[in-house]
Amino acid sequence: MKEIVIDHHQDIKKSFRDAMAQLGAGVNIITTNGAMGRCGLTATAVVSITDTPPTMLVSINQNSASNAAFKAHNRMAVNILSAEQQEAAEYFGGMHPVSMEERFERFEFTEGPSDLPLLKGALANLEGRVTATYEVGTHTLFILELDYMAISDDQNAGLLYFNRQFRQIDK
Repeated sequence: MKEIVIDHHQDIKKSFRDAMAQLGAGVNIITTNGAMGRCGLTATAVVSITDTPPTMLVSINQNSASNAAFKAHNRMAVNILSAEQQEAAEYFGGMHPVSMEERFERFEFTEGPSDLPLLKGALANLEGRVTATYEVGTHTLFILELDYMAISDDQNAGLLYFNRQFRQIDK
């Protein structure tokens, strides 16, 4: 095992990223809609905080073109992906160079109660309002209080990201 002592005077970004690649995470498409239009991105930095009230944390890079829209719209949806939706994760993750509108046209979305884009076939679609944001290093942390949830009856296999690759986890 390679040991690294963190000295804040040295560049440890690569080592930190290598360590975090060993932390498997569920894959989600985060979406919003409003005055700045529809936008979305793939995110793995999504965490449940509490069930009373149902609250989540979503971390988005400040350099993301969508960051400003998420802040301006103050609402977002978390679409938890099934293993069959890896292609959508790739497109919304920027692995295929197409416009934002082309991303939405390529996959089937419906509108939730708050007019947010909800990806059909997702394991769950969660909608809520942003109750707080925090700028931490290179990212914005969005605290999202949920007001709508739809959970698939099918419970297909889930999509994970581990060691810089998409992986499937059986139900």
